[in-house]
Amino acid sequence: MEMTDMFKVFRKELDWAGRKLILETGKIARQADGAVMATYGGTQVLATVVFAKEARSGIDFFPLTVNYQEKAFAAGKIPGGFFKREGRPSEKETLTSRLIDRPIRPLFAEGFRNETLVVITTLAHDMENDPDIVAMVATSAALTLSGAPFMGPIGAARVGFLDGKIVINPTLEQTEKSNLDLVVAGTQEGVLMVESEAKELSEDVMLNAVMEGHRSFQPVIEAIIALAEHAAKDPIALPEPPAAAKTVAAKLKAEMSAKMTAAYAETVKQARQQKISAVKAEAKKLFEGKEDELAVFGDAFGNLEAEVVRGAILDTGKRIDGRDTKTVRPIVAEAGILPRAHGSALFTRGETQALVVATLGTGQDEQIIDALEGEYREPFMLHYNMPPYAVGEVRRMGSPGRREIGHGKLAWRAIRPLLPGKDKFPYTIRIVSEITESNGSSSMASVCGGSLSLMDAGVPMERPVAGIAMGLIKEGDRFAVLSDILGDEDHLGDMDFKVAGSEKGITALQMDLKITSINEEIMKVALAQAKDGRLHILGEMAKGLGGARESVSQNAPRITQFTIPKDKIREVIGTGGKVIREITETTGTKIDIEDDGTIKVAAVDAKQGQAAIDWIKGIVAEPEVGVIYNGKVVKTVEFGAFVNFLGARDGLVHISELAPRRVGKVTDVVSEGQQVKVKVLGVDDRGKVRLSMKAVDQATGEDISNKPREEQAAPAAGE
Repeated sequence: MEMTDMFKVFRKELDWAGRKLILETGKIARQADGAVMATYGGTQVLATVVFAKEARSGIDFFPLTVNYQEKAFAAGKIPGGFFKREGRPSEKETLTSRLIDRPIRPLFAEGFRNETLVVITTLAHDMENDPDIVAMVATSAALTLSGAPFMGPIGAARVGFLDGKIVINPTLEQTEKSNLDLVVAGTQEGVLMVESEAKELSEDVMLNAVMEGHRSFQPVIEAIIALAEHAAKDPIALPEPPAAAKTVAAKLKAEMSAKMTAAYAETVKQARQQKISAVKAEAKKLFEGKEDELAVFGDAFGNLEAEVVRGAILDTGKRIDGRDTKTVRPIVAEAGILPRAHGSALFTRGETQALVVATLGTGQDEQIIDALEGEYREPFMLHYNMPPYAVGEVRRMGSPGRREIGHGKLAWRAIRPLLPGKDKFPYTIRIVSEITESNGSSSMASVCGGSLSLMDAGVPMERPVAGIAMGLIKEGDRFAVLSDILGDEDHLGDMDFKVAGSEKGITALQMDLKITSINEEIMKVALAQAKDGRLHILGEMAKGLGGARESVSQNAPRITQFTIPKDKIREVIGTGGKVIREITETTGTKIDIEDDGTIKVAAVDAKQGQAAIDWIKGIVAEPEVGVIYNGKVVKTVEFGAFVNFLGARDGLVHISELAPRRVGKVTDVVSEGQQVKVKVLGVDDRGKVRLSMKAVDQATGEDISNKPREEQAAPAAGE
């Protein structure tokens, strides 16, 4: 602890996974309820927490907002683009905000309804340590110090898998090479959240990575507790639950349990919702005119709903729609359903349906991402949309929210490990998933539909990918893991556990808990059950489309890739891009040239594509001695004729090589603009090419240089 006149600073340091972690409070942002500056390696973030001192009335949820923001100055940069200040949140900022929100939300005391704002700002990025983990640790510390009723602290770690070994908090460079990028967060007791992308790893490896990550951040939790002993504010007193809560709950249970059970026996979602609404309206009448009881009615009714659904599952093993815990709803997978799209699929699982469309583009379609780590190009995009009609609702539509961005990224992570490399398949790929019906995991439907649409577009994926959402109902020691959960089960359950992968292994795992934590045993059961479900879904998908189509769709551009010598790139581009512009405009193709001489020609029409390829190859081709070319006379001089015969290359046919006899005047034999056939005799050390016309039969193009003299008396062209 250091004291100055102005600041009362508390700090805690520890070595964590080979780098120093520093937590400091008391100097910056002193008017916030909690503020912690966390430094890990050279990455530094400031987390602040402020909560309203009064509950927001009339709401039955916890109004928490988490905003993670990256400042360009953290990497010593000025924002790109026209406006030189940070704009709307990037995808990375939105995803990190979600990453922090997910593990802290379930740890606030039940009934806490005070508006709470968490703002995390990245102030320095050392290009080695991703700020997201530092931000989660800083947030946990700030909440623990703030006096808010937060039952933490939590810790978080990133886990990599390199050369068969688990690495805790890999650097950005290690993460690039790793077969796993997993983030795990949790408390001392257990795991709360997992988010990951993997290259087809087994259930065992994934579970081990989660548990190792959980073990690794225990010292961080201890450090936060030690800091809190010196610097925490007194926790605020939580309001006592209203006296009416007990009586309302008891009355609802007595009068409405049976009716609620009957309503939930309806297996069709829309009809079930109507029946439940009717029961709710009837139940509300029981408390008419009693203000104090109506105030707690919403919460009490929600609790009764949960009790009925959860109790039934634990007691009978039967679910709302009549399934047992392991059955996946009926699946219909169809591919190639849109006429103009490059690839399309309609994936329907029970009452969840995704229309997923794949579009193939060229290198010019790549997304340029301006990140703190530097600008990079992304050749694979997946955009998820869920319009209100998917759940039969009427509401205003706007730009994609955090949920859409998060679901899209999860599906992106699931599919990406199985995409062919750029060297094998040089296309830019965009998948759009439109959720047309939803009851249960639409992000996993997007994975299944996305995989089908890519294969329909002719993308040579290594294997198809499918995903499944698992749920959990846990009461005391009893628990049930549910396969392919419904919306209601997600809402009333304790866990949302999504697993995607191929038949070979897991590519994405996302887990969120609503209870304070779960143990290894439950995760093991959920992973094993998810594997069975995934294999079943892959089998159903294969009925719609077994593998990738032979070639890319007729509507997609055909990309041909070849290389030219590096020193010829300038000639293909031309002064100020003149040549390349002429080629693309004349042939209607798109051409990408890379610094190493790789050229990609994209054309929807095969003939146009070939014309552009021949044009480029003509420019860069080197004349070969002894080969016969078609050429055009571009200039005649006293001592011979210049012939353009290969791209932009000219050569000289000396007067003695024009015809098999003595020629008096060049123009007796050839004139400018005439098409002729020439043979390359040689190239001198200055690159000048010597050509011959007399060595070639101008009518047939045959090489006659070795024939006896009398046979060569054919008339020269132009006589």
